[in-house]
Amino acid sequence: MKKSMATRLTQLSMRMEELNHLLSSETITADLDRYRKLTREHAEILPIVRLYSDYEQSDRDIQTAREMSTDPEMRAFAEAEIQEGREKLVQIEAELQKQLLPKDPNDERNIFLEIRAGTGGDESALFAANLFRMYSRFAERQGWQVEIISQSLSDIGGYKEIIAKIIGQGAYSCLKFESGGHRVQRVPVTETQGRVHTSTCTVAVIPEADEISEVHLNPAELRIDTYRASGAGGQHINKTDSAVRITHLPTGIVVECQDGRSQHKNKAQAMSVLAARIYDKQMRAHQAEQAATRKSLVGTGERSERIRTYNFPQGRVTDHRINLTLYKMDQIMDGDMGEICSALMAEHQAEQLAALMME
Repeated sequence: MKKSMATRLTQLSMRMEELNHLLSSETITADLDRYRKLTREHAEILPIVRLYSDYEQSDRDIQTAREMSTDPEMRAFAEAEIQEGREKLVQIEAELQKQLLPKDPNDERNIFLEIRAGTGGDESALFAANLFRMYSRFAERQGWQVEIISQSLSDIGGYKEIIAKIIGQGAYSCLKFESGGHRVQRVPVTETQGRVHTSTCTVAVIPEADEISEVHLNPAELRIDTYRASGAGGQHINKTDSAVRITHLPTGIVVECQDGRSQHKNKAQAMSVLAARIYDKQMRAHQAEQAATRKSLVGTGERSERIRTYNFPQGRVTDHRINLTLYKMDQIMDGDMGEICSALMAEHQAEQLAALMME
């Protein structure tokens, strides 16, 4: 085991002892925020410390077997024990390397999913609706909840834009690599000559800020406008100024919400989306600094970056970042995204491991 890795594991073991002492204090629950942070840290460290304990035990077992090997009658047994112990050490060390990879603090968060039609007119809007259904069906398979925050319908039933909140443990972890340009190649329903057209949509996956307080929103820097909602919704929605538009003046970020029945609910939803977008902007600025030293194998997540092509005539879905092609179009569009998500996470993990080995 590398010295830097052993040092890190020793530090975590010492921290575990400290956490056990702190959490056993009678007064620990007096500060619930601190208690939650400590229990979360304890839960994150515990599997690593247990693995390291297994590693140390296996190492001790090997030393014991070596001592036994000096006895001619025990030599064969001892050598088998040594070989088994060495194999176990290799397996545990590989697992420890994975456990020590930097954790994305946003992985367990809910997300805001934003899909916007790009080039291709009505066909692009229809594809946006297909993508939203794909993600909704995937969320359903995970047992997550999907709430539409705002939507702008096209004339033939697609979406010019749709923003939804996906609520579920690990939502960001599974879907964070979906941000970018998605391209579709197929014969549009409006095409009379049977020609294949290419259209695009952009997807943004933004982690929800735990609380609005996580992002500093100065009321003096917000312009809040109310107006009458448009589109379907019955008489009530058109008689009151229930729709809300919030502009964050320093960044120019604008959020509109009109799907809720009340102005209060729309304002709360809009503030939540605004906080998430500002948080996302700050996070991306930080990631851009890191990307200056090394580029992620799974891409930057930039909206303009083409990440995937859906070729309907060939039944083919290709993720260009990892050269993955799957001939299971129907299943994927019905929410069977597990293979794609797992491959992207594995590639990201491989890159992290490579960087860790270079330290």
